[in-house]
Amino acid sequence: MVDTCTSSSSRDGSSSSCTSAACPVCGVVLSLAEINSHIDLCLVSAGGETADRDGGVVSRPVLKSPSSARGGRQGLLPFGGQKRHTSQLDEPYSKSRRIDHAFTGAEERSKQLTPSASSSIDSVQSSVGSSKDGTKDSLGIPLAEAARPSKIHEYVGQHSVLGKDSMLYTVLESGDLPSLIFWGPPGCGKTTLARILARSAQEKQGARFVQLSATTSGVADLKEAIKLAKNEKSLLRKKTILFIDEIHRFNKLQQDTFLPHIEDGTITLLGATTENPSFELNGALLSRCQVIVLKKLDPHCLESVLKRALPLIGATAEKDTTQLPLNGAAIDSEVVVMQEAISVLSEMCDGDARRALNALQIAVQSKHALMRVAHSTVTMATTTAATSISAQNSASTAMETLVSLDNQATPSNGSRYIVTAKDAKESLQQGHLLYDRAGEEHYDCVSALHKCMRGSDPTASLYWLARMLDAGEDPLYVARRVVRFASEDIGLADPNALVQAVAAFQACQFIGMPECEVCLAQAVVYMARSPKSIEVYSAYGRAKSCIKEWKGPMPSVPLHLRNAPTKLMRGLGYGKGYKYNPAHPEGVEQQYLPDGMENVNFFT
Repeated sequence: MVDTCTSSSSRDGSSSSCTSAACPVCGVVLSLAEINSHIDLCLVSAGGETADRDGGVVSRPVLKSPSSARGGRQGLLPFGGQKRHTSQLDEPYSKSRRIDHAFTGAEERSKQLTPSASSSIDSVQSSVGSSKDGTKDSLGIPLAEAARPSKIHEYVGQHSVLGKDSMLYTVLESGDLPSLIFWGPPGCGKTTLARILARSAQEKQGARFVQLSATTSGVADLKEAIKLAKNEKSLLRKKTILFIDEIHRFNKLQQDTFLPHIEDGTITLLGATTENPSFELNGALLSRCQVIVLKKLDPHCLESVLKRALPLIGATAEKDTTQLPLNGAAIDSEVVVMQEAISVLSEMCDGDARRALNALQIAVQSKHALMRVAHSTVTMATTTAATSISAQNSASTAMETLVSLDNQATPSNGSRYIVTAKDAKESLQQGHLLYDRAGEEHYDCVSALHKCMRGSDPTASLYWLARMLDAGEDPLYVARRVVRFASEDIGLADPNALVQAVAAFQACQFIGMPECEVCLAQAVVYMARSPKSIEVYSAYGRAKSCIKEWKGPMPSVPLHLRNAPTKLMRGLGYGKGYKYNPAHPEGVEQQYLPDGMENVNFFT
């Protein structure tokens, strides 16, 4: 604040007294008794207006450094005109401090406090420009980002959680967001849905949206975002929606940072994860958030997503080549994506819209590249032909030559400017196969190993073993499967197979990787070369089925087979009539199965 002081001098000395001060926010001069309450009203006001001395509202003027009547000094600094030492209050905004709100209005201060990471939801979409070939990736933005919907009516899929009777639909209508965790596979629309919900809250309640990624942010970033959220809440009465992508990558300590601020309403947390929240997120955090489960997109939904994205990359869709225009006919785009190509992408991307859009972009961009090369080549050839035509040739001959060359650049039915199913498959090819120790590839590879050993193919068995171990598979897991295989597929045909398998398992425990890999290789080759028998495995399966399918009470154990450790049990007939087999070298015949199962044989 700026004080207004009066001074008087005499022979004995001088004295001064301050009777009023100027508000550092709006510049209004008030008495010292009124200035503090007035500043409080100015700071909490978000409407561009401030309170006057009578409690009314006046327009907020542009703040200027007031001059003092004392000495005619210009640009008097606040707080009594005394020059302050440089401190953290004078420093620009940083991650450590920003509290100098005395020189700007509350709205202006809000803009200064908002970091680049908290840009509006539309920042990405608005930065997409158009390139010369009609695509919208001139700034390097992937098609999956450029085609991201911004309104709920553009959102495709997840009908089970976005129906009119669902909780999310009610949230969209009201704009009052609770804290939510979106759990689903990659490319199912978690981030898009979070942005749409945040946009609804922005439009209906003026909320502020901040997006961070757990892959690039730490505790310092979280604390800074929460600090800004507190300022917005206290000064502007604005809610802050904090969206954390890949939230499962935060450890338990980092996740604890959210707890008190969700509890007191400082932030509304939106999180997205591909991992099971029950295992990856704190129980305390889950108790404060609602988990929304999203599913893979079905092929029909993926087709809708792909077709809507085609104009963004300068392409159109057609069902078959018979509907394409003839040479020279006008078409909307020189790159045509066939329906069969869209179907291939929608069916082979495992419900991942991002992967499907990226593959579509690659396929179309390759056609655009071919088209540019073809046009460039024809242009050069045309120029060369025009200069080489001799003067004696007729004008009609020259024209025919030029037209013939120009037609080579015109797309036609079946030309290379059509994206076919083959092109779509090629765009999905990968340089290597991913291996997830807890995912589908994990179970597929171990299934392949089991089937190759069963098929007595040692070469294929070693291939799948090496592929799993090189990808980081736990050798003990492989060893356990080999132990199981020894009894399931070899059994009594070679009882030593189980001995080999158990020895390999123990070797893996003793020496670990990479030394134990040759021990596993020995066991795997032994299993592949051994004779096979599933007699025991099949018989045991029939025994289990007999028990599961039995109707009525389970039959009792025959009395002569029961244990009789007490006199009472012996008196009840337990063990009576049992024939001790070693005492009868000639062999004995007695009933071993319950009554009613005398003729059951699990081996036939």
